[in-house]
Amino acid sequence: MQKARLRIDKLGLSFGGVNALSDVSVDIRDNEIQAIIGPNGAGKTALLNCINGFYKPQRGEIYFEDRKITRLRPDKLARLGIARTFQNIELYTGLSTQDNIMASRHVLMKQNFLTGALYYGWARREEIRHRQTVEEIIDFLEIAPIRKKIVGLLPYGMRKRVELARALALEPKVLLLDEPMAGMNLEEKEDIARFILDVFEGQGGTYPDTPVLRDGIRSIILVEHDMGVVMDLADKITVLDFGRKIAEGTPAEVSTNPAVTTAYLGKQG
Repeated sequence: MQKARLRIDKLGLSFGGVNALSDVSVDIRDNEIQAIIGPNGAGKTALLNCINGFYKPQRGEIYFEDRKITRLRPDKLARLGIARTFQNIELYTGLSTQDNIMASRHVLMKQNFLTGALYYGWARREEIRHRQTVEEIIDFLEIAPIRKKIVGLLPYGMRKRVELARALALEPKVLLLDEPMAGMNLEEKEDIARFILDVFEGQGGTYPDTPVLRDGIRSIILVEHDMGVVMDLADKITVLDFGRKIAEGTPAEVSTNPAVTTAYLGKQG
């Protein structure tokens, strides 16, 4: 079996007397879209928040490429190759689409103020390369018409695309998607599903100078309530209920699991 790129080992997270996560273990492997599902309050977003450093679990460990990352800050995790989108959109609403995406690239920029002052030409070339990457991501997500528009004035569906663009701009090895289609109509959902599959598979020669688009992101974690989307996109599904993992397997296996039917659909198996 292929080695896990991201390994979550017996994770425990509590808020006061409430257990948000209880001994949750999940392996995220390359060449898989891993869905995390469960009813409201099951711990799905809490799990993502632990993975990308927003929450610090009290128990258990998280390993990325065999390196323990359990208590690293979000900015360090972004540099290592973990990026995410949010259930509630987190953008700079007063900036343009282009500037929001470029802001993510600054995490990857190597020059500081001193090197920028001493080596202006080198720093300028680096900025040009980053801007080229941003423009290719804009083209890939079909948001060129809004590249100069202020994000706070955009329709909801377009803001969700901009947030996905920001995550892609970090060139992650693992992409965390927290309800990327929440609140969207059918056409918008179909577009986002297409983008997820395209970025997972990679676009090859279409974007030869942008590795995240050329080669794709081969490990994706998807939290999503739309079961039709989950069953279509996911290679493997983990089911949480009250912070505990109650099932894991292929979409076919999970959809016929009596424990999932009881917990997720509120029916007796």
